[in-house]
Amino acid sequence: MSLTEHLQELRHRVVVSLLAVVVTTTIAYIFHAHIMTWLTHPYCSLPDSYRLVADRCTLVTTGVLEPFTVTLKVSLYAGVIAASPIWLWELWRFITPGLYRHERRYAMTFVVISILLFLLGGAFAYLTLEKGLHFLLGFATGGLVSLLSFNSYLSFVLAMVLVFGVSFELPLLVIMLNWVGVVSAARLRAWGRGIIFGIFVFAAVATPSQDPFTMSALALPMCLLFGVAVIIATIHDRRVARRGSTLYPDLDDDELSSIDDDEPAVT
Repeated sequence: MSLTEHLQELRHRVVVSLLAVVVTTTIAYIFHAHIMTWLTHPYCSLPDSYRLVADRCTLVTTGVLEPFTVTLKVSLYAGVIAASPIWLWELWRFITPGLYRHERRYAMTFVVISILLFLLGGAFAYLTLEKGLHFLLGFATGGLVSLLSFNSYLSFVLAMVLVFGVSFELPLLVIMLNWVGVVSAARLRAWGRGIIFGIFVFAAVATPSQDPFTMSALALPMCLLFGVAVIIATIHDRRVARRGSTLYPDLDDDELSSIDDDEPAVT
């Protein structure tokens, strides 16, 4: 394809993706009340003493346009997530013509696994929201009471979901580094204690709530996923060792293969 054809193809993929986002955002706007109820459920599950109005779950807005912008923002976020299979598929269709068959197979596998891991991290984040809010809002003592704005609450929820979702991609990163030969399974096992300690330090710093429960809820699954990645890397290294890590396992690293001997000299 020429450059113009590539640009036309890209424009077509972008237009289809945007139309999908517009449709899903419109649907999300119709059901935005249900989405907001689901988002605020962790906050509403807290004891009444954590809220200004004890018998009501109230999140405030501070501007005339803010109710509209908040509703639009929630609908857009939900629409982008709901349309993700479509725009990811369009992105995939744009990239695949430049890949070999085996590269397409591996890339598709990694894309699917990365999406599943991100969704798993987001689910863990949602399950830990109530504990994180309980820890943070529990400092409102001595006559203090929290009156949260929906914007600040939404930012906190998004930060939690992004931190958990991105962190759960750790095993995929480890496996990729192993498969391209950057790090071996033996080295991963040797670095295990240091990596686990680093995971807990990262969880303590990265989680927005920074409470012990949320830190553990992020660190322990990451350690488990890292262990799974090490097992997969070990299996991969053994398979490579059985069939030979190169096409010419009998040659030294600095010895020319027959292919190199047959190549004409470049002048």
